[in-house]
Amino acid sequence: MDFTKVFSILTTLALAAFLLIPAAKADNWNEMTRLTFSAPVQVPGHVLPAGTYWFKLANLQSNRNVVEIFSLNWSQHYDTVITVPEYRRTHLGRTELKFAERRHDQPEALVAWFYPGRMTGHEFLYPQQVEKKLNRDHKQKVFVPVLKSRNSGS
Repeated sequence: MDFTKVFSILTTLALAAFLLIPAAKADNWNEMTRLTFSAPVQVPGHVLPAGTYWFKLANLQSNRNVVEIFSLNWSQHYDTVITVPEYRRTHLGRTELKFAERRHDQPEALVAWFYPGRMTGHEFLYPQQVEKKLNRDHKQKVFVPVLKSRNSGS
């Protein structure tokens, strides 16, 4: 083989590898997380029954503050929620959820969600009247252990 063929083959392989790298990191991009709740949980505009859900960032280049919520088998889209960045002091290798404790006759409200290893999370925006009530409620943090890396979406 002459130098031109070898150079062409190596260049093609390098270009192919370069193009595949972003696809391998797509799961971190959308922060897809499987969450299971043992009781109903309120998110803005919706109460999710006890069960397992997928939370992921919407595929928007310009806005990284839109969270989509799907059923476990992806057959139902429950909600699209607008969030604002919330910051924490230490990054953890696991998911962190922040809830507002409510009266016993109301579901706990999900206030914030942090993807593992990130300092910036997503604070859920509630209507102003609900937000005032949530601000008075005690906040509790829940750490979700990482049992299995599941980011493929299937």
